[in-house]
Amino acid sequence: MTRRWLLAFSLVFAPSVHAAERGMVVARNGMAASMHPLASKIGIGVLERGGNAADAAIAMAAVLSVVEPQMSGLGGDAMILYYSAADGRVFGLNASGRAPGAASLDYFIDQGLDSMPRKGIHAVTVPGALSGWTMLLERFGSQSFAELLDPAIRYADEGIPVNEWLHRWYETVSITEESARKTYTIDGRIPGLGDVLVQKSLAATYRKIAAGGADVFYRGEIAEAIVRTSRSEGGFLTLEDLDGHRANWVEPLESSYRGYQVLGFPPNTQGLALLQQLNLLDLFDLRAMGPGSLQALHTMVEAKKLVFADRDHFIADPGSTSIPVEELLSKSYAERRAKAIDPDAAATTVAAGRPESHNTTYFNVADRFGNAVSFITSLKSPWGSQIVVEGTGILLQNRGNGFSLDPSHPNRFAPHKRPFHTINPAMVLQAGKPHLLVGCAGGDQQTTAMAQVLVNVIDFGMNVQDAIDQPRWTHLNGARIALESKLSTTDSTELARMGHELETNDHPDVYWGDCQVIRRDDETGALFGGSESRASGAALGY
Repeated sequence: MTRRWLLAFSLVFAPSVHAAERGMVVARNGMAASMHPLASKIGIGVLERGGNAADAAIAMAAVLSVVEPQMSGLGGDAMILYYSAADGRVFGLNASGRAPGAASLDYFIDQGLDSMPRKGIHAVTVPGALSGWTMLLERFGSQSFAELLDPAIRYADEGIPVNEWLHRWYETVSITEESARKTYTIDGRIPGLGDVLVQKSLAATYRKIAAGGADVFYRGEIAEAIVRTSRSEGGFLTLEDLDGHRANWVEPLESSYRGYQVLGFPPNTQGLALLQQLNLLDLFDLRAMGPGSLQALHTMVEAKKLVFADRDHFIADPGSTSIPVEELLSKSYAERRAKAIDPDAAATTVAAGRPESHNTTYFNVADRFGNAVSFITSLKSPWGSQIVVEGTGILLQNRGNGFSLDPSHPNRFAPHKRPFHTINPAMVLQAGKPHLLVGCAGGDQQTTAMAQVLVNVIDFGMNVQDAIDQPRWTHLNGARIALESKLSTTDSTELARMGHELETNDHPDVYWGDCQVIRRDDETGALFGGSESRASGAALGY
């Protein structure tokens, strides 16, 4: 940063910190934070009855599929980081599904498409979430599916009142597919605030899973129903696709930031991008720049541009392409890339680097035994593919939309291949134990929001709720950025002088991300929870 820039900055701009929208939650024995108070309540109930973080996470994931049907569910995928106190290490679990074996790249190209469909049956991949729940429960859980699914069954059967968050997505994203309209509207109309949404078919499906486990979903009558619906819609899913699906344990990616150990999720997710952003930011003195400062904002925006150029070029299914993960995560690579950041000018176009070697909901849980889980699950877009499996209440995801139709791209569509995923949970460790559990919903905005929250906690010393409630920015494309309306301290004239193109705060492309954070105090063991005040999130403890 040049002396001239620092002087100009000090004369025209004074950073400030915005007060939190709510206080953080402090507890001693257990903590759960999610996008819906009912899910957090159920998670805490599991912990209070002696269950552990794995048990609570499964119960919460099931409840979220009922109370936030537009975001997650049995028809979606999940990525999980689990810290086992008994093992003293973090395990990754990739529960994402693959493309149908009978589909092909040529099919989509022959249809005259230049990108994958965003909704409909051809955007559907094998639902992977339930396989992840099952493997997590088998390895680390202490309770049965029957116990853990009971709250979700009850809420689906009796109905849940539509809250502001769910109602917002009814108003924002039109439900056009007939099967989704029949399932999620009331007599054909969008539910109003407080209207009760009943999902009896989903309750019946959960009862079958409680009795028969994942086999009934991937190899039994539910699998048959999924395939029937796919065929009736002209899709390619087969019984072999479902029977052949398995979640798999993966080694988390690891880097460091300001002396902390940061764990992210490996490809096919964008977890690599979060760690690369932090590697770049580790080279700048953000604390000296100040929270909410123009200088810090510019540095973080430019770092994000560099990282996303790499993300979009390299990340794909590691089973089908070679990804230079080690080099992309190296500190030496970050030092080379950081030279491209001009402290006084915004980049309009950014190319990927040259390594030397080749809708969504997030929640977290910490228990009294020292275990912790960072869990993200998604249908991709709000309301996913908008295809509901007949008679089951299962809304299928549209993860196939994450594939490229460019035959030369590493993330090109191929049978049995996993698409690029935005969902990525994270953990920050201190002395090898969980210090922060962090994640944000929001598609491409996820890693951008996560980086902003982590910088607020680690660099600027904010508590977890303050860190979440600070105004956010997002990079749209090129030099275009959008600032949340509360980010009023940023001087728009100075941003324009630097080459940033500032969009209106209510730009329709903007989604600020929805974050949940739990921090464990390393000395006292106390738990501090923060949850997204922009939505209906809740952190609860006991």
